Amino acid sequence: MRQEDPVATHAAHAAPDTHATAMRRAIELAARGLGSTSPNPVVGCVITDAAGAIVGEGWHQRAGGPHAEVHALRAAGDAARGGTAYVTLEPCNHTGRTGPCARALIEAGVTRVVYAVSDPNPQATGGGGTLRAAGIAAEGGFLEAEAEAGNIAWLTSVRLGRPHVTWKYAATLDGRSAAADGSSRWITSPESRADVHRLRAEADAVLVGGGTLRADDPHLAVRGVEGATQPLRIALDTRAGLPPTARVLDDAAPTLLVVGETADARHLPGVDLLRLPLHDGRIAVHDLLSRLYERGVRSVFLEGGPTLAGAFLEAGAVDRVIGYLAPALLGAGPAALADAGITNIAHAVRLDITEAVRVGTDLRITAVPITAVPATAVPTTAPKEH
Repeated sequence: MRQEDPVATHAAHAAPDTHATAMRRAIELAARGLGSTSPNPVVGCVITDAAGAIVGEGWHQRAGGPHAEVHALRAAGDAARGGTAYVTLEPCNHTGRTGPCARALIEAGVTRVVYAVSDPNPQATGGGGTLRAAGIAAEGGFLEAEAEAGNIAWLTSVRLGRPHVTWKYAATLDGRSAAADGSSRWITSPESRADVHRLRAEADAVLVGGGTLRADDPHLAVRGVEGATQPLRIALDTRAGLPPTARVLDDAAPTLLVVGETADARHLPGVDLLRLPLHDGRIAVHDLLSRLYERGVRSVFLEGGPTLAGAFLEAGAVDRVIGYLAPALLGAGPAALADAGITNIAHAVRLDITEAVRVGTDLRITAVPITAVPATAVPTTAPKEH
């Protein structure tokens, strides 16, 4: 059962806001793992001693490595005994490449565990129950919304069985993604472009379609982010028309070329191919996402053009929208979003704006859908290439 304030009975001499401070610190720590823990979640942990002082911190740094609780317990040492562990996700209860964190917390002698989000993974859940069975006060739901927001990609992937998708676009204030002659460099400021590299570094994969590949020859690798793990570059090119000289095929980052089942890719030896069936010349969006999930991809940064974005939106496969709006007007040229199968205002995909900030000279708006695309408007396929 969710507890509103699971540490209300914390030591009387501890500061009243100690629990909130510790959990928010754990949430900050968890974010350091974005882009490097897949297919595992990002998790942060803070250990406080009996007086409420922080004695250990840790976060899950990479898949296969120690979990956040283990790092924090190692930092705390003997000071963890009799203390409290604040964890952004329910401590795991199974043995995979590492041991169960619930058992590590028990052996360390902590007396209380406060976690924010219950683990939805059926293979790992149950840590709270194990802790309570060992006599440890373990309660969940504290600052749940804040912790869930920081781990939303992994949580979405577990709940839906597909990667979490963020659609990023850049446009002028009148919604144009390029000028009438097709030129689009640069609509946004250098600061916005640097910000995009930061977001790429937090994702497992960056995805573009054939139109963008042909028009822009994008590189898609992360630049200017120290210590970044390069995301998988995914090029959706049903006919395998990509030339061997395409920048996305260099060795700066791994690349996956998604093509139709019968596409002739003999001119691209050594390229990692994912062949998928075509439906009316298209690849099904959810077929693609399912196969990416099987490969361990838990978050996709969709940078494709307006046609690909429209197909994903129409398929109900956009979980977050990040738009960079430049203070410029073009009056003509392609719109940021093409046909998404919506013909009536009643079927508009309404968004909840979660953030609006100035980046350089631009405005970055982050929003999440609050209205599902009607079932009658959901197609099965990605856009057909022309």
